[in-house]
Amino acid sequence: MITIYPANSRFSANHGWLQSNFSFSFAEYYDPENMQFGPLRVLNDDVVAPKKGFGMHPHAEMEIVTVVLKGYLQHKDSQGHTATTTFGGIQRMSAGTGIYHSEMNPSLDEEVSLLQMWFLPDEKGLTPSYEQTSFDISQMKNQLLPVVKKNPESEGIAHIHQDLTIYLSELEAGQQIDFSQSIDRRTFLFILEGEVKVNGEHVLKTRDSARITELEGLKIEAMGNSTFMLIDLP
Repeated sequence: MITIYPANSRFSANHGWLQSNFSFSFAEYYDPENMQFGPLRVLNDDVVAPKKGFGMHPHAEMEIVTVVLKGYLQHKDSQGHTATTTFGGIQRMSAGTGIYHSEMNPSLDEEVSLLQMWFLPDEKGLTPSYEQTSFDISQMKNQLLPVVKKNPESEGIAHIHQDLTIYLSELEAGQQIDFSQSIDRRTFLFILEGEVKVNGEHVLKTRDSARITELEGLKIEAMGNSTFMLIDLP
């Protein structure tokens, strides 16, 4: 089953310095029918103004993945980690038993656009940790590039405490990607830019998403040059 969620169906919040779109219940947006998809609990599509951001705040028992799409994001946490990320980098934080962190846009004149995702961990009571990884953007072209995975076998892939894989892809017009999946798993598809057709009939445009269950195969065809994120979930 493929359920499409158009970009304009998301909850939007504009705080001046922060513009957000929530794919799942978060903050002032509450919908008991839209709390999560498998272990995917939060997907926020944020734009943060220059020299603004989220001050120190706590998290616990959550795996937090941040993908910067444009601009720069600076992370600091209570364990002493400091890092700045742009497109081509992944931030993964395991909140575990508890951690404080801040996320700021360090630029004087450029907005930062980012996706932040929260996943339920596969076990509680983990020791808090932070990881920053880098991936080769060119490897996204016309293929699925894993950027987050449980127990990755190679460098450039962030480790997450959950049985899932996050892929990024840049698909040229007319190109197609086939994705095989166990029928008892879930797939979440999020279009970053462009337009794709899924399994020959479902058209998704920029910032549309699809929640997919009980399917063993997906065919994703680019109607024009397109970039998307695919998450394989239990």
